[in-house]
Amino acid sequence: QVQLVESGGGLVQPGGSLRLSCVASGSIVDTNRMAWFRQAPGKQREWVATVTFGNRKTYADSVKGRFTISRDNAKKSVYLQMNSLKPEDTAVYYCNADLRTSDGWRTYWGQGTQVTVSS
Repeated sequence: QVQLVESGGGLVQPGGSLRLSCVASGSIVDTNRMAWFRQAPGKQREWVATVTFGNRKTYADSVKGRFTISRDNAKKSVYLQMNSLKPEDTAVYYCNADLRTSDGWRTYWGQGTQVTVSS
């Protein structure tokens, strides 16, 4: 059973920082693209950042310069360092990854971790 498990969410004041982690577990043969998405209350899920296996990184304009995505291929993990947080960053953050098992490649989602930015 392949799982993506996020951690690191919580309540933080505006201007603060949080670091999200996501670990892939199960019978994983290979990893490729890993990414973070978020969904605010009453809004559609939106893409935040992506990192390829070769470490090429792309960001949504709304987080560029404030968030940093990184990965550890040996640990099958992806991270999101979030700095200068704003109230509009409040959302459930989801890990998303292309993983290969014995059944081939598939895209997986984590269960989400809540980030609340409020004073």
